[in-house]
Amino acid sequence: MGRRKISNSRIREIADTRMRTLHSLACREVSAGDRERGRRYIHIARRIGMRTRTPMPREARYCKSCLSPMVPGVNCRIRLRHGRVGINCLDCGNIRRMPYIKEKGANDREVCD
Repeated sequence: MGRRKISNSRIREIADTRMRTLHSLACREVSAGDRERGRRYIHIARRIGMRTRTPMPREARYCKSCLSPMVPGVNCRIRLRHGRVGINCLDCGNIRRMPYIKEKGANDREVCD
């Protein structure tokens, strides 16, 4: 009997759920004090993503230098300066900067009567 082929979309869906689970476990381990196990979970999640060509979930924050999951107040510091979010890793000292833009919505427009 042959094996049934699983579609690529289904493989990526499974990979995404596993990466989310591993990231939540990594954050829990770092909060409990076991940073090495947290790094190992992030390493496994990245390998799953590379194997299936699935990007890490956007809410999964980790240090790209030391692969430590970022838990604010435990091993990272978050600052807002000059239109950017600065995330400092307290384990390795790496700084990650991302721009943020004030979004303009319907409430920001002038209303003419």
